[in-house]
Amino acid sequence: MKKLMRKLKSYTRLFLQLSLFVLTAVALYLILPGEPKFKYEYQRGFPWQHENLVAPFDFAILKTANELNDEKTEQISSLVPYFSNDTTKKSESVARLRQDLELDIDTTNTAKKRIFEALSTKLDELYGNGILLFSIDIYEELKGKEEINKRTGNIVQKEDVDQLYSEKSAYNALLNTRQNLVSEGNNFPWLTNLNLERYITANLSYDSETSQKEIDEITQSISATRGMVKQGQRIVLQGEIVDAEKYQMLESLKASYEKERGNDVNRYMVSIGKVLLISVLLSFIFVFLLLYRRDILQHLNKLSFMLMLMAGTILLSNFINTFPNLHIYMVPFAVFPIMIRTFFDSRTAIFTLIITTLLMGFYAPNNYEFILLQVSAGLIAVFSLNKMHRRVHLVLAALWVFLTYLVVFTALNLIHEGTFISYDYSMLKWFAISSVLILLVYPLVYIFEKLFGFVSDVTLIEISDSNQPLLRKLAEQAPGTFQHSMQIANLAEEVILRIGGNPFLVRAGALYHDIGKIGRPNFFIENQAMGMNPHDRISHLKSAEVIIDHVKNGVKMAQKHKLPAVIIEFIATHHGTTKAKYFYLKHQELNPDQEVDEDAFAYPGPLPRSKEAAVVMLVDGIEAASRSMKEKTHENLKALIDSMIDKKIEDKQLDDSDLTFSDINTIKRTLLEKLINIYHIRIEYPNEKKEKKQ
Repeated sequence: MKKLMRKLKSYTRLFLQLSLFVLTAVALYLILPGEPKFKYEYQRGFPWQHENLVAPFDFAILKTANELNDEKTEQISSLVPYFSNDTTKKSESVARLRQDLELDIDTTNTAKKRIFEALSTKLDELYGNGILLFSIDIYEELKGKEEINKRTGNIVQKEDVDQLYSEKSAYNALLNTRQNLVSEGNNFPWLTNLNLERYITANLSYDSETSQKEIDEITQSISATRGMVKQGQRIVLQGEIVDAEKYQMLESLKASYEKERGNDVNRYMVSIGKVLLISVLLSFIFVFLLLYRRDILQHLNKLSFMLMLMAGTILLSNFINTFPNLHIYMVPFAVFPIMIRTFFDSRTAIFTLIITTLLMGFYAPNNYEFILLQVSAGLIAVFSLNKMHRRVHLVLAALWVFLTYLVVFTALNLIHEGTFISYDYSMLKWFAISSVLILLVYPLVYIFEKLFGFVSDVTLIEISDSNQPLLRKLAEQAPGTFQHSMQIANLAEEVILRIGGNPFLVRAGALYHDIGKIGRPNFFIENQAMGMNPHDRISHLKSAEVIIDHVKNGVKMAQKHKLPAVIIEFIATHHGTTKAKYFYLKHQELNPDQEVDEDAFAYPGPLPRSKEAAVVMLVDGIEAASRSMKEKTHENLKALIDSMIDKKIEDKQLDDSDLTFSDINTIKRTLLEKLINIYHIRIEYPNEKKEKKQ
């Protein structure tokens, strides 16, 4: 029955794994474009590697982006800008002047009437020509222009720019008119006291809406093509260098081909090809995981995360590629391998990066350039972020990625063009945006940790802080255990650095492995005062129960404080399924005639599965035993380490871990070296022994 259940469980897991791959394939099928692809690959500046190519049908030659921009700039430069004319400004100013001169009250004053006529005539001229708020030089729309379109209601008329006034120049013109009147004998106090600024206000304002409509009409009328290629006309010969002109003809043929073929192509065949491509590349990932990272296949949340991140990266890239004003290189493609590296390993990150880039590169513009740039940047991102526990590491990684984009793009440009003259400096903007967006990794790591239950190095470093509430409590209530845990953390970290593994994980696990002792610290020897042992007042069976319970209590405490599952593994497995040996032997000694229930003295387990948890199990037992040794000599410590590790192997406590015999030997050497340093043991050399005999 158990065998049947295991098989059923295995088949169910396989079904779920395949279902995730199928769902990813369906998502990628819907994400990626369905148009037929041009079958020829080519690069500017390189020889044409295919057979002689002639035009299969008539097609227009597309203008380059630079040609279109130049033509657009030329057309816009010839555009006459529109300005709205507010006719109410003049009538309001004239009415204000009449009011200030009190002509409605004093109707018989001929001098005031004459002055009013002169000033109002000047105002008619100023407002007739047009008054701007600022000087003409301030307006970008007027630079290089000789005239404007002055729109008054629905009537538009031309006006020379030289005839326009600013508010300041209009005021000066009106001031000159008053000075002329005064010099002609009209030296009236009421005239010199007039505040001329009250009669000058701008009546022209830039009409951006009408001007933009004019710009849109001009740009829409610009033809996107120049010339035609007739069917049967030679385009390029085999071995011929693809220069700028031939490259543009090939690009035009490619665009026309995909458009023409899209009208009459067998859509089912295109779909079958797309399905086959997606299936092959996804099968590569499945086989890779099966051979090298089976643990990812076993944990569906890990597999879901990897496939979802892959599909999401392709979705974002394809989405950005649909906008003409954006560029696919602004997508932070390097974030994908960084996230895989953060939660898994470098090899998996690099392999999935290559597969994802190949899949997206087939549909991206400039396929080879896209693949080369993204793979190069992704590799540098993985290599430069072997550590991510400091913010500066991510900033440096972003800088390295940008430099990689810059160097590789420059290399390709020099190979293609052989000069910097046609270097597209605007691409650097997109590379910079993509590199800066790498800084989103930190918040993304946090989000994915919460969604998928992962633990990153950043989180491990955070929970290893001795000021964390649980560790602070351990230090206060069980100081001996805290110091023991610190010692285990230092030893285990050194071991992991030598055999390979995650030093942040092993340190965090070692610090928390004995937190269950917080509940009854005095029952553990490292926390006992001299001469006070509570085990003396209870039976050995009860003592074993108390000692064993620190594992169960530790697990409950860790779950209550929401510690990650990978840390809880250290707490649950650091004694494996061994016995509380001291109390077991004492109980046997006092009850020789009774059959001892061994399960009552055994830890509940389970056995450690990770390399890091297995190391903490070994170091924990050896460090504790070494402290109780009376003579801590080199030979005694070596014998202790060898016997305890060999006993763990004999008791099959390491069967579920992935420690190798080479790892075991390295662990023995490392622990011996470190314990000798801790206890300051001096090795006796042969010549010293000879001197003693003499």
